[in-house]
Amino acid sequence: MHQDEKYMRIALAEAKKGEGQTSPNPMVGAVLVKNDRIISRGYHRGPGKLHAEAVVLKDAGPDARGSTLYINLEPCCHTDKRTPPCTKEIIKSEIKRVVIGIEDPNPLVNGRGIKELIDAGIEVEEGVLKKDAARINEAYAKFVTKNIPFVILKSASSLDGKIALPSGESRWITGKIARRYAHRLRLMVDAVLVGVGTVIADDPLLNVRHIKSKGKQPLRIVLDSRLRIPLTSKILDTRSGQDTLIVTTRSASVEKIEELNKSGVKTVIAENRDDGEISLKSLINQLGKSGIMSLMIEGGSTISSSALIENIVDKIIIIYSLRIIGGKDSISMVSGPAPKSLNDSVFLKDVRIKRLGEDIMVEGYIN
Repeated sequence: MHQDEKYMRIALAEAKKGEGQTSPNPMVGAVLVKNDRIISRGYHRGPGKLHAEAVVLKDAGPDARGSTLYINLEPCCHTDKRTPPCTKEIIKSEIKRVVIGIEDPNPLVNGRGIKELIDAGIEVEEGVLKKDAARINEAYAKFVTKNIPFVILKSASSLDGKIALPSGESRWITGKIARRYAHRLRLMVDAVLVGVGTVIADDPLLNVRHIKSKGKQPLRIVLDSRLRIPLTSKILDTRSGQDTLIVTTRSASVEKIEELNKSGVKTVIAENRDDGEISLKSLINQLGKSGIMSLMIEGGSTISSSALIENIVDKIIIIYSLRIIGGKDSISMVSGPAPKSLNDSVFLKDVRIKRLGEDIMVEGYIN
């Protein structure tokens, strides 16, 4: 088992090389081992490209015979995609043993690939570093089972939970390393969502900068129920190839919608909640249907509150600066009504804490 974990960690490291490139496919890495020596390693680089298993088998050629394949996700066995089933290639290559991190949650696979390998006489070991293997494909797992995106709520805050001064000043609460990490988070998701208040106050680009990136830029989504967004906003400039989607309501100006559409910015009319605000739950259903697998909310206190109230958040990431801002008029991380009791408050599970230079990141799960 010690050797299995050793090589599975290498497979997971290979899988992570595909961050920001594979959606709506999972991140998958593979390692071929023979006589306790790695003979091939590789990862899936994106839709339409070779799966990790096919990469290592092609590289190893006839040497794959009698080897052990380590892979973080169950090999596929269906034809509902652009590449052939990996189970057939594994069987054909006469691999002796396959070690798997987790079953593929995709209903088209979900244990069938493992069964096919076992039926062919291949020894299969399942569940090695299962928790780590599940974590790197948590967005994929939700998307293929529920057809809605995995939602991350991300915020940068002072130690006392303030995200801005009463004037709106917020640059920069956290340090350079934390801000660079925030760009890495953007690289890993399909879309980034903010409210129009953030656009008016900060005029953000919402793109990936400051890090080396092979992946595509995320879709920029702005919630703007009354279409208040200034036409000079940086986020409306799509010349870089990065798309922007404005989510509005029927109360928005038809003329402004037409003007935005002519400039290459997409708009969509969303459903309202009873209080007249945009329904985030309805929106993520729309995003799921359009193929968005993962969404990061980077908005202010109002949108954070709405996301939590509507129970659409899966993971929360808060980067705390070791400063105390204070002031009852300073803007808090989350607004909205207070819970009736502590039992109704949001409690994070499976929490991870990490230093990011001079700041501290707290990451945990809700659903």
